[in-house]
Amino acid sequence: MFSGASAINLDAKGRIAIPKRYRESLHACHNNQLVITVDIQSSCLLLYPIHEWEQVAAKLASLSDTQPTERAMKRLLLGYAHECELDGNGRMLLPPPLRQYANLDKRAMLVGQLNKFELWDEAAWQQQIEQSRIAILNEDLAANERLADFSL
Repeated sequence: MFSGASAINLDAKGRIAIPKRYRESLHACHNNQLVITVDIQSSCLLLYPIHEWEQVAAKLASLSDTQPTERAMKRLLLGYAHECELDGNGRMLLPPPLRQYANLDKRAMLVGQLNKFELWDEAAWQQQIEQSRIAILNEDLAANERLADFSL
């Protein structure tokens, strides 16, 4: 399980280094293999360990090729999907189309989301955090069935 937000940098070649605290798990459980794709709701990237991606791919395979919305989702998620492997230093190369989609230049945030990571431009991440905080403050949590009994 992945959690926490880590500030990372892209090098001149467009590579990022996965923080050390995640590397052992990625190596032991996923043989250092990840799939990167786009988030269809935000300007960020999603990094899935290979076994988690296989579950996503199975769901995508069940979608229709003739229903426009389902086809569009498949086109985006599979069209941008890029398999990669961490090198000996825990680095991975982000292809230019993916960097462009998420507006990644130099400073980024890698955010654990249990079974995957989100990769954000640092400024976009800060903006997203503020928008999320405001949305939660303005929401009537008791009216949301799934959140009504949620407590920390």
